Amino acid sequence: MISVLAIGSLVASLLGGAIVIPTDPPVEPPDEKILIEVITINGSGCPAGTAAVAVAPDNTAFTVTYSDYLAQVGVGARPTDSRKNCQLALQVHVPEGFTYAILQADYRGYAYLANGATAQSRANYYFQGSSPTTYKSHSFRGPLDDSWQTTDTEELTSVSYAPCGEMRFLNINTELRVNVGTSNPATTTSFMAMDSTDGGINTIYHFAWKKCPES
Repeated sequence: MISVLAIGSLVASLLGGAIVIPTDPPVEPPDEKILIEVITINGSGCPAGTAAVAVAPDNTAFTVTYSDYLAQVGVGARPTDSRKNCQLALQVHVPEGFTYAILQADYRGYAYLANGATAQSRANYYFQGSSPTTYKSHSFRGPLDDSWQTTDTEELTSVSYAPCGEMRFLNINTELRVNVGTSNPATTTSFMAMDSTDGGINTIYHFAWKKCPES
């Protein structure tokens, strides 16, 4: 799910030019409200109308809420249900003179895994024009019948910031997989969902902010 998180090392080069990277330490978030525009939401885990993005009032994070993000295997499941994914392309409009990176991403949901079944959540993040980062992965094994939560983090010294003065989409790719393993799919159903008891799951992405160099 959605922050922010600078998960994985974002490549510090863009097609057609270098990224201007501030060298000063991170600063307090800007007072002016930021705007996140959803350019595209695609994937089997986020059909139209089932995902939404909201920005925290203090501009330190944003949240992606999912209501139909579930992978499953076994009784009642189709072969394609074992893997679900969601690809977000976001335009983050920040106040003039600021840039941002994703420092942390928090995901949570619910899983029911029969004895012997396994599951995995994965995510990667990158700015438009740069290479995708390596997926951050978290594994789960049955028996499991409980809420789950994972966190992707990156050291401040390793994060890469959006290019100053340029509009580049932030791309976030997430994925859930459930595998039969040694469980019996003829008699059991195993699933993993990014959701909660109220029907939605909040995935939170945490920002790190910097001032851009004066032109």
